[in-house]
Amino acid sequence: MLLELNNITHFFGERLIFKNVSLELFPGKIYMLRGANGSGKSTLLKIIAGILKPTEGKVISSTPKYKVGYLAHQPFLYSYLTAEENLDFFATIYGLKLSKQALLTYLEEVGLKFFAREKVKNFSRGMKQRLNLARLFLCKPEVILLDEPETGLDKEFQAKLREKITFFKKEGKLVIWISHLENFSAYDFELSIENKELKIKEH
Repeated sequence: MLLELNNITHFFGERLIFKNVSLELFPGKIYMLRGANGSGKSTLLKIIAGILKPTEGKVISSTPKYKVGYLAHQPFLYSYLTAEENLDFFATIYGLKLSKQALLTYLEEVGLKFFAREKVKNFSRGMKQRLNLARLFLCKPEVILLDEPETGLDKEFQAKLREKITFFKKEGKLVIWISHLENFSAYDFELSIENKELKIKEH
């Protein structure tokens, strides 16, 4: 077990989002998180990532926080820095000292090697999302939390992303993925938030 959700309940003001969420999450597994818009999927992912504190309950983790990789629905990047400068900045935050060649390798992995010195403000939504994925890969996370990572990506890169996530599983990573994609079947469990409660179903 890498993560345990222990009786988590969360409110926004007086509005109940979900209640009594308890779940053990294991390495080498992909959990697909589904639910209607506004059901609390992104909120639950933020709680697991440690970004948001639940109203009640707690997340128990055997993984260091710097090994938890979280990809938000909206890219978190600095628009007036280049792609290379963004990665270098985040590498420093993660305590990494990477050469320019190493940074270019990460950019090449997401198809942005030839845009390394282009400012992010000039990037399309899909290019920003690919750079955001490169930022996620930097810290070599053990727990990978993805909030609709396919947003803005073309079909070719969506396919590459599915391959990457499958590779993460083979490496023994724990992946929780919010997605509306129907053409990905390599997940192990489906999580869904229904009537304020979390349901789990083996796939």
